[in-house]
Amino acid sequence: MALLRAALAQPFSPRPALPVRHPPTSLTGSELSLDFSLPPHPGVGAPRRAYPRIEATARRGARTESAKLRNRRLQKKFNGTATKPRLSVFCSNRQLYAVLADDHNKKILFYGSTLQKSICGDPPCGTVEAARRVGEELVRACNELGISEVSYDRNGFARGDKMMAFEVPVSQHGFLPR
Repeated sequence: MALLRAALAQPFSPRPALPVRHPPTSLTGSELSLDFSLPPHPGVGAPRRAYPRIEATARRGARTESAKLRNRRLQKKFNGTATKPRLSVFCSNRQLYAVLADDHNKKILFYGSTLQKSICGDPPCGTVEAARRVGEELVRACNELGISEVSYDRNGFARGDKMMAFEVPVSQHGFLPR
């Protein structure tokens, strides 16, 4: 019991305090030599504690990026010329827009959308049918301009009904690799 009282009276220290050692300095000639070695850790050779495994994961949302950022990055790859223009397609929830662009001369060679009266007709047809007509108009304009190939840039949009309807006449003409 006396031993327990003596242990409780002393302050608790999880590790014994290491003596403060000043590095010995010895001047030999013109050089100064310092020794900064520390005594070995008291737990060397002791069994390690089991910690929970930590796994490195990617940041949340690291693989999702907006279509606009992806388009800007890919425009470097799909740079259009007069002989091989860039066919850029934008597909919103309701409409489809297609542009043939000559990026070197900064010119638009063809523009077509499902909103144009000449394409959707009177009375207006559905957007899927109008998207197919935009593709047909694009093929007609390419024949008039003497364009035999294009670089296709769909701006990262998924191939939905409007996009598929647009691609059918364009791929039948041989512009899209399949």
